Amino acid sequence: MSAGAAGVAGVAGLLYRAAPSFWRQYASEWGKEIPKAPHLPDPSLWPDTGFHAAWLGHTTVLMKLDGYTILTDPVFSDRCGIDLKLMTVGLKRLVAPALPIDKLPKIDLVLLSHAHFDHFDLPSLRALERGRPEVVTAAKTSDLLRVDRYRRVTEAGWNASTRVGPLVIHGLEVNHWGARVRTDTWRGYGGYVIESRGRRIVFAGDTADSQSFRRLPGAGPVDLALMPIGAYNPWIHAHCTPEQAMRMANEARAEHVLAVHHQTFQLSREPHLEPIERLQYAAGNAQSRVAFREIGQEFHLSL
Repeated sequence: MSAGAAGVAGVAGLLYRAAPSFWRQYASEWGKEIPKAPHLPDPSLWPDTGFHAAWLGHTTVLMKLDGYTILTDPVFSDRCGIDLKLMTVGLKRLVAPALPIDKLPKIDLVLLSHAHFDHFDLPSLRALERGRPEVVTAAKTSDLLRVDRYRRVTEAGWNASTRVGPLVIHGLEVNHWGARVRTDTWRGYGGYVIESRGRRIVFAGDTADSQSFRRLPGAGPVDLALMPIGAYNPWIHAHCTPEQAMRMANEARAEHVLAVHHQTFQLSREPHLEPIERLQYAAGNAQSRVAFREIGQEFHLSL
């Protein structure tokens, strides 16, 4: 066994002793094919006016706002987790991204909510460096990036605002945590309010139940809110339920809800389709407010 392989084996042994249930899941996933997403979006057809979005999986959403492209929390790797060179120790995707990273249009802005592996995937971010997008990321997380490879990297803490192209980005306090590993608890985390030409979009990132959506930065109603709806069982202290997500979207006065953070990784114990089914039930007679039900679906708002 080489020194590198021995090191990987040693780390793997420590991780197994710390989390045997994870390793049982890891072994059960080994060798399984990752199925294609149920829908294939085509952003080449999106005009440069209005708002357009496609859910690529988990909290990765491709958006185009009046010709300006935004990508949230890009995760395109087969696994999200610790890169040990010979392998990645982390969760395996249940479904492939709706678009591979090399089929994306030119990205103007990458928006990062926090440093957790399922939101801040370094292989994906390094692949995006080639297009030199701007990056807005949570406070005290830019050290994880090769900042000189991007057009500009800006950290946006809670209540901070920054202008990026035609957009104004406001940092939003949420109820979560930011450590990438257990020791770096000083890292920031948050959501964002995106404003452009009268449009307002909320990207909540990842959050448990919070009162913050009652008092968003800026003014006016919200066209749509990207709300996480999965991983609440048993992690309710860090992830909201679908009903809480809908209530927070209502408090933000959001016309539409784009449900994310489900159907992509097995993060928790609730059944695979339970989050979206509960969100639809919470929407009641207003089913048209729920924008995404399956990975790869598109959403459009005209002027």
